[in-house]
Amino acid sequence: MTTGKKIAIYSRKSKFTGKGESIDNQIELCKQYIRAHYSDMGESDILIYEDEGFSGGNTRRPQFKEMMTHAQAEGFFAVVCYRLDRISRNIGDFAKLIEELEGLGISFVSIKERFDTSSPMGRAMMYISSVFSQLERETIAERIRDNMHELSKTGRWLGGVTPTGYVSESAQNITVDGKAKKVCKLRLIPDEAEIIQTIFRVFLQSNSLSKTETWLIQNGYKTKNGRFFTRFAIRNILTNPVYMAADEDAHEYLTNNDVDLFSEKKSFDGKHGIMAYNRTIQKTGRANQVRPMKEWIVSVGRHEPLISGGDWVQVQKYLEQNSSKSFRKPRSNVALLSGLLHCACGDYMRPKLSKRTNVDGELIYTYLCALKEKSRSHSCQMKNINGNILDKAICEEIKKLDRDSAEFVKQLELGKKRLRGNIDEGHKKSEAIKTRIAELQDITVAHTFSDIEFDTICQLLYNFESAFDLMDMEQKRAALRLLVRRIEWGGEDVHLYLFGSDVEPLRENSK
Repeated sequence: MTTGKKIAIYSRKSKFTGKGESIDNQIELCKQYIRAHYSDMGESDILIYEDEGFSGGNTRRPQFKEMMTHAQAEGFFAVVCYRLDRISRNIGDFAKLIEELEGLGISFVSIKERFDTSSPMGRAMMYISSVFSQLERETIAERIRDNMHELSKTGRWLGGVTPTGYVSESAQNITVDGKAKKVCKLRLIPDEAEIIQTIFRVFLQSNSLSKTETWLIQNGYKTKNGRFFTRFAIRNILTNPVYMAADEDAHEYLTNNDVDLFSEKKSFDGKHGIMAYNRTIQKTGRANQVRPMKEWIVSVGRHEPLISGGDWVQVQKYLEQNSSKSFRKPRSNVALLSGLLHCACGDYMRPKLSKRTNVDGELIYTYLCALKEKSRSHSCQMKNINGNILDKAICEEIKKLDRDSAEFVKQLELGKKRLRGNIDEGHKKSEAIKTRIAELQDITVAHTFSDIEFDTICQLLYNFESAFDLMDMEQKRAALRLLVRRIEWGGEDVHLYLFGSDVEPLRENSK
């Protein structure tokens, strides 16, 4: 007997193909198993969780997370899936899941392998099977690396974000691992190539990312997306070996750093650039990480280089020296509005602390536009604003919400219902408005809250004036970020934008 608890079905497929073990097929097979083995359970006792378009490499999937949240809050009798790898191909994730389910008193059933963790033998066999799933995953990864070795011998571009200065174009088909593959090559874009050469030239002259950034802003150089180059973007360009000529200096540098080199020394004649494969670790939602050079797979490319090997190597030496001398700038512990305050030009305003104090004994600080500072007032001339006075003015304005909190909560509720209503309506329409649904969901994430967050805001509002002055600096920052969406300084007025409501601009009276 199932003691009245519900049973969960979990299904997953990497992408929709219309063939094979579809989500619907998996669910139907699981239902048949439940009807055969848990005859006292009705259709209403079965909860279904399905993730389509997600890999089995990890458990970071929305429906899987929701299932586990429900398991902890309400509990299931069992979790049933069609096949073991629908849950995960990673033994660490799988072992953690089994342990968590066991702690919750929930059985796990995989009908394809006929494993049931309610029995000791089932638990043992489940772990053994998960080892093979992990082995399969690692074998696939090794095969991919072997293919990469073969492709690297061609010196071709394998895809991804094309580096500034080049465009990717189809070259030829080659056979790798018994399959025909289309490969591409990089073709120079003269205007962009000139920008890349300028960045290297300015950095070699200044030996400074900050000075290079300032020079580029002052002279109007922008990225493909029409934005000013940041120090992060400049560093990514300077460290990308694709721009380096395959010459004697390049060969010596790469050899000394123990890269996996797939080109003979005689091919390093300075006429082509370098191709570095397996150089970065790419994870969804995270910035790419550069692997250690000994993990790179390097060959001579078929594209025209932009920087000599000697200059590229010298740039790497400068960057390494600067990195060893750099230190982390201490964070200001007095400014409340960092990350919320924007200049009218669109950039953030950052606090700058002085050594002077005001009549209250507080260190005086000002907020200044980041673009103004980076461009040395060339691209933005917005005047600075007294941070001590602005922070106090914003806090006093927020405290007024305590006196009219019921009206503000009402506005939040209306905004929340309106956005959710639009999304629900959108789901009923055709494929043509999927983009609009995504936009509304983004708005919902950015400007509305979960029920727990909403309740927290309400509690904060009702007690804000009395509680705010008792908070420490970090608590005040957190409280402001729950209520304030954006603050904008226009030179004379400060515009305060709250979640769900706008406040009239404040007049800044300390120049």
